[in-house]
Amino acid sequence: MREAAVHGEWDQLIDLEQQCNQHVSAMQTVDTESKLDEPSRQRKVQLIKKILADDAEIRNRTEKWMEQLQHIMHNNRQEQRLQEAYGI
Repeated sequence: MREAAVHGEWDQLIDLEQQCNQHVSAMQTVDTESKLDEPSRQRKVQLIKKILADDAEIRNRTEKWMEQLQHIMHNNRQEQRLQEAYGI
């Protein structure tokens, strides 16, 4: 997901986010039923920290993209109003 966000592949990011949600749901069930030894628990902690760091980067990139999109939409609305007002 992070790579898709880095490269601006927004459709791919959406698809991957949906897949991720499915995996998280499946893992939640397994997670409540199993006990981890210490090395596995430490690995899990490392993975969660990496996921959170990647999530922060994705959020940062998508927020910038959303700002650009809002700017474009605002400009389009202004242009449309001018065309309507002046019959262009």
